[in-house]
Amino acid sequence: MSCLGRARLDLASLGLFLLLSVPLFAQDTPVGPEGTQVATEETPAAAINTDALRNAAQNPVASLISVPLQENFNFGVGPADRTQNVLNIQPVIPLSLSQNWNLIVRWIMPVVYQPVGPQPPGSPVQTTGVYGLGDMNPTFFVSPKKGKVIWAVGPTFVLPTATNTTFLGQGKLSMGPSVVVLVQPKPWTIGFLANDVWSVAGHSNLDKPAVNQFLLQWFVNYNMAKGWYLTTSPIITANWRAPDNTGVWTVPFGGGVGRIMKIGFQPVNITAQFYGNAVHPAGTSSWGFRFQFVLLFPKLTKDQEKALLEQKLKQMNQEQPPKQ
Repeated sequence: MSCLGRARLDLASLGLFLLLSVPLFAQDTPVGPEGTQVATEETPAAAINTDALRNAAQNPVASLISVPLQENFNFGVGPADRTQNVLNIQPVIPLSLSQNWNLIVRWIMPVVYQPVGPQPPGSPVQTTGVYGLGDMNPTFFVSPKKGKVIWAVGPTFVLPTATNTTFLGQGKLSMGPSVVVLVQPKPWTIGFLANDVWSVAGHSNLDKPAVNQFLLQWFVNYNMAKGWYLTTSPIITANWRAPDNTGVWTVPFGGGVGRIMKIGFQPVNITAQFYGNAVHPAGTSSWGFRFQFVLLFPKLTKDQEKALLEQKLKQMNQEQPPKQ
């Protein structure tokens, strides 16, 4: 394994260590202990306690503003056993359309380090990897505000925003339908997200191949005490235009652990997961590590913000050491 690969493996181990060590310096209490609960109308009871906030955080189309930072380390790329790194910045912003419907905007902005193999002799610049912005992926879900089965549908787009089209992007504008369906019977969250996109504009097919890609992410979370949960959420993909119909599927398996907690007064959701790819195209990653840190922002009314501020001041005063 290269020095860079070992360095990224060390970073992955550091991420798992941080997940396990955060309780040492975070508040090892429910998000809303007795006497400090602040509920919201938009996210029913999402700010009351760990369980309610965890359910909202595990729902991709909840009325909960969140900012996930997802770090993906994909190991074993190419004959040199290189490591690809993808940092997905993917804010989720809910907007109320009417009394019964929400619009959920989910925008994925990937920052990619892509290992590069041997280049042709005489190439003006020899490099071992390319770092930059990948193709952005916005999705616009329409979802009912109430229902036993939570669902949402809407269009998804892949925008040709890569800073290096040769290595980091598809060079195409693609679009297609997307759907989310889930249920949350205690103590579970079970569901899936699926989409399929086709290219409609962009570089010539002689420069970059046409796009027809399928994605299915099924997820199962088992919730435990004090905000902890076990999780699996593999991302299965299919490239329907793979040459000679070889290397169409990528099928991972694995999972990990997560926790909803507060760092200071900020609710966060932290997960660490390992995956192995049972099926994958030749030369692509055989296994990977995913570390996710999510900032959670339950919506509050002015009265609720005032009550929360008073609770924060009260807690700060209680934490101050007594005067001698």
